[in-house]
Amino acid sequence: MARKRPVSIQQLAQTHLGYDDLRPGQEAAIASVLEHCDTLAVMPTGSGKSAIYQLAAANIPGSTIVVSPLLALQKDQVDSIAQDDIDVGYAAVVNSTITGCERAKIFDRWRNGEIEFLFLAPEQFNNADTIEHLQAAPPSLFVIDEAHCISEWGHSFRPDYLRLGTVIEALGHPTTLALTATASPPVREEIMQRLGMKNPRIIVKEFDRPNLRLAVENYDDEDEKREIFLKRIQQLTKPGIVYVATRKITESLAAALNEVGVQAIAYHAGLKTKEREQAQNAFMSDEAEVIVATTAFGMGVDKPNVRFVLHYHISDSIDSYYQEIGRAGRDGDSANIILFYTPDDLNLRKFFSGGGKLDAEKVIELAKIVRQQSEPIHPKALKPLTDLSQSKLKCILNQLELVNVVKTLPTGEVFANDNPPDLEQAAQEVLHAQERKTKVERSRLEMMRGYAEVQDCRRKYLLNYFGDPREELCGYCDNCNSGIATQQNARRKPYKLNSRILHKSWGEGTVMRYEGDKIVILFDEVGYKTISLEAALLRGLLQRVE
Repeated sequence: MARKRPVSIQQLAQTHLGYDDLRPGQEAAIASVLEHCDTLAVMPTGSGKSAIYQLAAANIPGSTIVVSPLLALQKDQVDSIAQDDIDVGYAAVVNSTITGCERAKIFDRWRNGEIEFLFLAPEQFNNADTIEHLQAAPPSLFVIDEAHCISEWGHSFRPDYLRLGTVIEALGHPTTLALTATASPPVREEIMQRLGMKNPRIIVKEFDRPNLRLAVENYDDEDEKREIFLKRIQQLTKPGIVYVATRKITESLAAALNEVGVQAIAYHAGLKTKEREQAQNAFMSDEAEVIVATTAFGMGVDKPNVRFVLHYHISDSIDSYYQEIGRAGRDGDSANIILFYTPDDLNLRKFFSGGGKLDAEKVIELAKIVRQQSEPIHPKALKPLTDLSQSKLKCILNQLELVNVVKTLPTGEVFANDNPPDLEQAAQEVLHAQERKTKVERSRLEMMRGYAEVQDCRRKYLLNYFGDPREELCGYCDNCNSGIATQQNARRKPYKLNSRILHKSWGEGTVMRYEGDKIVILFDEVGYKTISLEAALLRGLLQRVE
């Protein structure tokens, strides 16, 4: 009797999702999960990351938890699974919008094995009974969507994501799948470390978006920039997104655009929830041609016909920038990506990144307060006992956990470690970690400056940043079109991209790219540095690490 041939992942995709074809990154990630390997999949927005967990979960026994950060995103994902042409199982969501009765019914169905996908925001683990309900019927797959939110180096850091590693362990460490659209090498490392992933497979695919036309326009004068910006938008095909640095400027630019006949609407975190929903709905339904927004807008937004993404101010990092421009051209048609750059914008970003400095006395004080508690205490209950803001309190607690002063329960409550290190020493380690983080943040802003001022292919610059080394020119960014990139590409490159080197002062690092007569290196301790290649060679500053 002939042996039955195994069903391919492509066949499973056709059966369950109605897909005629899968992208290479999707297939590799699904195969990894089906082999019960912890997996980090880094794929650009719009590349079908949800299909990875849907198809994998449908073909392994047991239920699946999906941690998703936004209520609207959770709803979209549940609705997509409920479509008639999708056959992957029943999905439910537990969030702040449902009643206690509905919540109880969902967890009853979970225990009875009637739910394949349960969507939760990370904040739901603040409820002590959530873990108990899940432990009653442990999942076989734990999915973290928008996984860059777990990284303090990431652009959308959310402290509640930091507990997910503890939650995963409390559930018996099911196979873990982390999904993100943008994660540079240091962000990937932190995601895997924070989640406690065991021998994870890393799948990085399809960062190149050839339909995005990259360009930077340089201005020395703010008035000139604003004037040309308003003219440029009138000429561009709509709809489109404009990103700015402050709430105030979203309002002023939206008003200015409406004055010149462009239907524009502002969006920022300072608006009431209903106002934000109205603004987003107006843009999604094409009632507004342009949405002028801070970074509060975008996560989970899937509008295929966005014809441009413009940045009126420089982003704080390449990670942020790539995520934001990825919202253009999802239908595959050409889209314009333009950064309106003035060097003074860097000072604004430096100001934003300069806040949040920690104090050794405050670190020690908080550690002692936790020690004094007779039982685990939640950060919200700690706040009245200190004069720290909630964000700074959470930041210190996260750092104290890393140096083994405190431990955190899956519910978010903290308690003192039985064998803590010396508090003075621990506080210095916390301050050192914070100083290192600040240096890296500043270095990431320098990489954004480098993108704005680079005389080489812009697409190559972006791809190299994300660990996708390219030597060839794209041929259609502004630098390639002008011929500047061709001249730069012929320069000498003595160190291989992604090779490890040692600097006398800054320690070990990884070669990321060349910028004309300079070399960019990501150092483990101090972040990104741009060094004169000639000076480095003449002075013997760099040594190859075998």
